[in-house]
Amino acid sequence: MAQRFGGKYSPDGTPNAPGNYRGSNPTRAGARVNMMFIVPLPLIWTAFTSPPVQMAQYLGALALLLLAAWMTREGILAQEAYDARKVARRPGAPRKLFGSALTGLGLGLAGIAGFGVIEAIIFALLGAGLHAFSFGLDPMRDKGMDGIDQFQTDRVARAVDEAEKHLAAMTDAAKRAGDRGVADRVARFQAVVRDMLRTVEDDPRDLTAARKYMSVYLMGARDATMKFADIYARNQSTQAKSDYLMLLTDLEEQFGAKTKRLLLDDHSDLTVEIEVLRDRLQREGMRSD
Repeated sequence: MAQRFGGKYSPDGTPNAPGNYRGSNPTRAGARVNMMFIVPLPLIWTAFTSPPVQMAQYLGALALLLLAAWMTREGILAQEAYDARKVARRPGAPRKLFGSALTGLGLGLAGIAGFGVIEAIIFALLGAGLHAFSFGLDPMRDKGMDGIDQFQTDRVARAVDEAEKHLAAMTDAAKRAGDRGVADRVARFQAVVRDMLRTVEDDPRDLTAARKYMSVYLMGARDATMKFADIYARNQSTQAKSDYLMLLTDLEEQFGAKTKRLLLDDHSDLTVEIEVLRDRLQREGMRSD
């Protein structure tokens, strides 16, 4: 069934169209990574037309290359999550580095099966090097955490991860409802929520004020979305859809207003700091025109 395309630059596009929250970027885990799953597949034919020893080697090479593709994709997704945040820890495991190593091992094993040791070494070095050149290395250091309380950043990271789980559950439930308009409306609400998450990440002191929104209210939105999806999938109730969309509108307004208040509070803190510094300079006889 055809679906109308909607987005920021569509006739009915809005600034809060899906994906247009602060820090959002298109995923880079696209065609190049998908090709890594496809390119090794001819080894299946080569394996089953070779003697038993070479067959095992080719199948082992295939498994290593597919594992390398999976590790690369996970590494790119981890880096995207790292890049999207101003304050972030480096990924727990260097997945793209593992992908480079596995690519080299897979090509080396295929080289041993089809050629010889020298060719296998060349294949391994070229494969690992080209993989690292194409996809880059994993982030190796924490970002934006200098001078920030470690305990506070850990609390924020846990709260944001939990909020993202609620948002992911809402996305799955909206898809289950089978209504494009509802899915787009949920995505717009999620963009507003992620604005709040980025605000809290920028200043971990905001977590206390925003915790109820990030946990209680967001959990309620998740539960309401799941219940709506169950009802709407059964009987396509227009009343249930109308009530649910009104709920999303109310929640979106509340989350947006709270985010603005957090930003205003941050500005007020800055103003206080500036005034205190000016008063101190004046007391010490240093005045500016």
